[in-house]
Amino acid sequence: MNETMVCAVGRVATQPVYREMASGPSARFRLAVTARYWDREKNTWTDGHTNFFTVWANRQLATNTAASLTVGEPVIVQGRLKVRTDVREGQSWTSADLDAIAIGHDLAWGTSAFRRGGKPETAAAPASPEPNWETSPNDSAESSDATTQQQTEPAVLT
Repeated sequence: MNETMVCAVGRVATQPVYREMASGPSARFRLAVTARYWDREKNTWTDGHTNFFTVWANRQLATNTAASLTVGEPVIVQGRLKVRTDVREGQSWTSADLDAIAIGHDLAWGTSAFRRGGKPETAAAPASPEPNWETSPNDSAESSDATTQQQTEPAVLT
C-alpha cells in the first residue's frame, strides 16, 4: 500500500491529550509548522504561513509523548500524512493529520536528556546464582566447596 510519509518540523501548539483506549494508549496534539524566509527588503527573517497538523501517537509512543512534550517545544515528527475532507454544518472542512511513527525534540533549538521508559511488569524470572566462570560445569560444585573452605579457614604463613 502506498502511503505518504512526511517529516514535519515545528512546535507543539497544544498540550498532548492522553487516553487509554481499548486498543491501547493514544495521544494527540496539534503541531504548528511555520515557513520562514529571508525578506531582502526588510533585511530580516520573516514568518510565512503556518500549517497546523493533528499528530496522533499510539501505544508506547503515546505514553512517552504525553510524558515528554509541552506547549511551545520544538519537535520533529515523522509519520503518515492523512488528509481528510468533511462537510460540517454545510461547510467543507479539510484536516491534515500525522499518524506518528517517531517524535523527538529538535536539538537545533536546545538540549534534551533521554530517559528510557519503564517496561511493563511481567512475571519475574526466578533469580539464578551467578555461575562460576573459572571452572567447567562438571567441577563447579567441587570448586565452590573448595572456595568456601578457603574463605572460612584462616591463612597459615610459614
